[in-house]
Amino acid sequence: MTTILEREVPIECAGEIQTLTLIAHYDSRLRKTVRWSVQGDAITVRIPPCVRRKEVDRILEDVISRVRRDRDRARQKRDRALQRQDADLQARARALNRLYFDGELTWRTIRWVGNMQRRLGSCTNGGPTDGDIRLSERIRSWPSYVVDYVIAHELAHRKFPNHSSAFWAYLARYPHMERARGFIEGVAFADGAVFEEDAGLAPADLPEAGGGNRPL
Repeated sequence: MTTILEREVPIECAGEIQTLTLIAHYDSRLRKTVRWSVQGDAITVRIPPCVRRKEVDRILEDVISRVRRDRDRARQKRDRALQRQDADLQARARALNRLYFDGELTWRTIRWVGNMQRRLGSCTNGGPTDGDIRLSERIRSWPSYVVDYVIAHELAHRKFPNHSSAFWAYLARYPHMERARGFIEGVAFADGAVFEEDAGLAPADLPEAGGGNRPL
C-alpha cells in the first residue's frame, strides 16, 4: 500500500474535541470500493489506485463525516442507557423508602458514578448539592440485597446525617442489613481492599458526626 496522507482530525463529541489520526492509503487490492475503519484513535482509509487525487479529498471528508455521526449516535445511545439506568435506580430507591421508611425520606437525585474507588456510596446533606445520592459503579453487579442495602444506607442519611446509634436503629428497618454488611466485609477481605464504609464496626463503635457529604 502507498500512503497518500496522514494528518490529525478534530472530532467533536459531547462538547469535547477528540483528535484522531487520519491515514489514507492507495491499496492495489481494491478495484472500486473504498474501505475504512476506526481503531482506537486512528481512522484508516484504503482507496483504489484508480481514484484521482482530487477525488480522494472528497472521499476523506465523507469518511470523517461518517465517523462524527457514528460517534454522536453512540454517545446518544449511551446517554439514553444511562438515563434509563438512573430512572431504574430512582424507582428502586422510592420502593425502599416506601417499604422500610414509611415514605418519609426525600432526596434530589440518585445515580451511578464511576469515580468512586473506595467509597460504595455517598449522600450530600446541605449546600448546592443537597439531596444528591451517588452509588459506585463497582457494586452494580453485586447481589440485589447488597445494592439495596447501600441505597437504604444512603437514604437513611437523609434523616440522620451521621452514624449514630439512632441512624443504625433506623437503618435496621431494612431486613437484610447484617447479611449485606457481611457480604461487603467478605469482598473487602478477598480483594485486600479498604472501603470507606462502616462494615465491621458495631453502631456503638462509630463516632457521631455532623452533616455534609457522608460516604458509606
